[in-house]
Amino acid sequence: MRKTFSAPAFSHFHNQWHLSPGLDTGGYIFFSGVTGCRPDGTVARNPEDQFRDAFSFLAETLVAGGLDWENVAEMTTYHVDLRKHLDAFIKVKDEFVLAPYPAWSCIGTTELITEGTLVEIRVICQRPEHN
Repeated sequence: MRKTFSAPAFSHFHNQWHLSPGLDTGGYIFFSGVTGCRPDGTVARNPEDQFRDAFSFLAETLVAGGLDWENVAEMTTYHVDLRKHLDAFIKVKDEFVLAPYPAWSCIGTTELITEGTLVEIRVICQRPEHN
């Protein structure tokens, strides 16, 4: 069983980028990386606002798959200017991701797919009935 899904506001990314925002394989659900790029293509200039947008957009996709943050087993984040913005990122992350925390890898990079974005968040979830 492989099923794809997306938050309605971001459904155009499926055709634009030829990807599955969420891919349900049965027991695990894989999410493509989410940035702070808004549905209209704009990006907040303030890092905290951009990080909050990214987490909010990911939360919308989780809901579209019948999930929430408690189902996140692993999170990988990719950061432009990692050390410069890490404290702000952690502050915003802690508004969304609560204990018990998922496994988390935090990786610095030079650029992301959308110009001006500072973070990309990728998660893997486990369906509640498989916990």
